[in-house]
Amino acid sequence: MKLRSQKILERPEWSINRAYYKSMGYTDSDLEKPLIGIANAWSTAVPGHYNLRQVSAAVREGIRAAGGTPVEFGVIGACDGIAEGHAGMRYILPTRDIIAHSIELMVQAHQYDGLVLLGSCDKIVPGMLMAAARLDLPAILVNGGPMMGGPQIQGRKADTTSILEGVGMLKKGQISQEELVRMEDACAPTCGSCSFLGTANTMCCIAEAIGMSLTGSAMIPAAHTGRLHVAQDSGRAVVDLVRTGITARQIITGASLENAVRLTSAIGGSTNAALHIPAIAYEAGVVFDIKMFDDISRSTPLVAKMNPAAACNVIDFFESGGVPVVMNEIVSLLHKEAMTVTGRTIGENIRGHVSPNNEVIKTFEKPFSSSGGLAVLHGNLAPDSAVVKPAAIRSDMFTFSGPARVFESESEANAAIMEDAVRPGDVVVIRYEGPKGGPGMPEMFKAMKLLHGLGLSDKVALVTDGRFSGTNNGCFIGHISPEAMEGGPIALVRDGDVIAIDIPGKRLDLKVAEEELDRRRIQWKPPEPRVTEGYLYLYSRLAESADKGAIIRTRAD
Repeated sequence: MKLRSQKILERPEWSINRAYYKSMGYTDSDLEKPLIGIANAWSTAVPGHYNLRQVSAAVREGIRAAGGTPVEFGVIGACDGIAEGHAGMRYILPTRDIIAHSIELMVQAHQYDGLVLLGSCDKIVPGMLMAAARLDLPAILVNGGPMMGGPQIQGRKADTTSILEGVGMLKKGQISQEELVRMEDACAPTCGSCSFLGTANTMCCIAEAIGMSLTGSAMIPAAHTGRLHVAQDSGRAVVDLVRTGITARQIITGASLENAVRLTSAIGGSTNAALHIPAIAYEAGVVFDIKMFDDISRSTPLVAKMNPAAACNVIDFFESGGVPVVMNEIVSLLHKEAMTVTGRTIGENIRGHVSPNNEVIKTFEKPFSSSGGLAVLHGNLAPDSAVVKPAAIRSDMFTFSGPARVFESESEANAAIMEDAVRPGDVVVIRYEGPKGGPGMPEMFKAMKLLHGLGLSDKVALVTDGRFSGTNNGCFIGHISPEAMEGGPIALVRDGDVIAIDIPGKRLDLKVAEEELDRRRIQWKPPEPRVTEGYLYLYSRLAESADKGAIIRTRAD
């Protein structure tokens, strides 16, 4: 076994490096073993990362037990929930690329032999997987696990999003201020990623489906001892990966990414997967077309359902068998030969995991529906694509047509919703919120939650060049490409224009004559950018379109 770390630790030339390590307490024995970097996004800023110090301690034990030496460093991680609905949300998606860049810089600067990635939440997990694919070293991802659900509210266990729905109910006089405060106190009873199937838990499930996390580990709750057991096992596993020479790009392949899309479709995962999987593919050097989501979704049954598509949460999903059960149910559709961090194939890992056929996980033969949870639409309003989550939409809303109510920003739309300016039958259009226009492609989470709280989420549709939270439900369509800031057709929509949504037909169309659209296109001028300095300014200049994963290109090609 040739360790790349040894090239910068050999005496006498690199005695200075040994001295630096010894100043921190490392011994000669430590420096003869594989150096395993631990990229830890622990903080007291993010509930999903609050327990990662404990998780890291278990990982370090596993690494040492297997004959490696752990070297830990910090990684940023922002909380989507805390950033929702204000200027902070514009910074969230851009953190994904900063996370990937910073891990690359640390690992390459110190020439680690392997890598353990500790993160749980929305942009942190994909950013870490992007880094692993870019570095192509032995690597494994360990998450901190989801939080437990709160008390029953409106027929389901409460979670953090219950609060915004509560704000709508407060406005309608259905609950009191005191009841809202009690919801605050009880809806998030433990640390961990939020207990619904939002982007955080979707991405943790995707990491397992790709093969970058240990089998069955994705949804072990943050408060369970199993979370520490799997962390220690992961520490051992990464040392084995170094010894056997299995690297990230041997695991993150076209086949494993297709498996991940299958899993996402089968569980009705977050629409943000349509941003992150293409970004991971890019870093792995895998050609990926956004249309794959639609092709795979059409042929993948919806086997599992949980909040926001059902009352059950991800703890119920875990207790029903989680990712391995779903993957074994759809095994006939998978690339079973895809390699994983266990050193075995995904087919070997999932064998024997059987559906309980309960309210959370059904069987392949009798699924919740014959097609999966995500769909890609095209039409004259979305020439390059738009993304929708049928699993979170009532079937009677799969086709919808109505007059446009156009807003130039999320905040403008939220204010109008709260002022009762949106009526049943409207199609709310929120534009200039894409990667370049936002900038940062913020989530339209708050708008949909306010509509839900006001009883309008099944009476209006919302379309945007921004994105959505994985917990949103109702008729919402996002990721419209090209975005308004690039002169996409969404920039040409006017109040009262009829927009037609046809999810079964995979269409999103603006019912305006092409000649009129040509006239508007000639008259259109991009607005002044919202941000002219700092990282968001840089991101707005470099970010690709949503259909390409909103990536920042890191290769000459």
